Amino acid sequence: MKKEWDMIEVLRHSRHDWLNRLQLIKGNLDLDRIDRAKSVIDEIVIEALQETKLSNLPMPQFASLLLKANWNENAFRLEYEVLEDQEAFNIQDEVLADWTKNFFISLNQAIEIFHENHLFITIAPQAEGIRFFFDFNGIIINKKPIEKFLAEQKDMVIVTVRGFFENELALEVFMPFL
Repeated sequence: MKKEWDMIEVLRHSRHDWLNRLQLIKGNLDLDRIDRAKSVIDEIVIEALQETKLSNLPMPQFASLLLKANWNENAFRLEYEVLEDQEAFNIQDEVLADWTKNFFISLNQAIEIFHENHLFITIAPQAEGIRFFFDFNGIIINKKPIEKFLAEQKDMVIVTVRGFFENELALEVFMPFL
């Protein structure tokens, strides 16, 4: 989580991801699985649109964290969705990015490493602030790191636990606009 990314590393990871996707499309075309190839292309388009929405939000540190999350050694796969584009707002980006980075650390400490763990973040800008829904599905083998993290909350990050079980964690996080 503490890795500093330079432009070359970002481009290397991005190029690797694109080559994997192109090989997946080509392989499906070679096997005459046209519908699957089209499905992969549709998934790529949806993901690219979400990356654009995320990148356009005035939260560069948070956006960078999410964009690079699957290139780090996390024990979970991250997906996200931005529900609305809302350009003009002011939020404590550094506080949000730090909170999220520390949440990722506690989640990695709490979950089964060699399991298909999935974290989905929904980002919903609203009139008075921005709301995030963190939905984790996987195997939680030790709740203590997450419980400790949630007990040490910051004033600007309002967290509501919607569910916390051995295979699911649902958090609602709200940050008011400045």
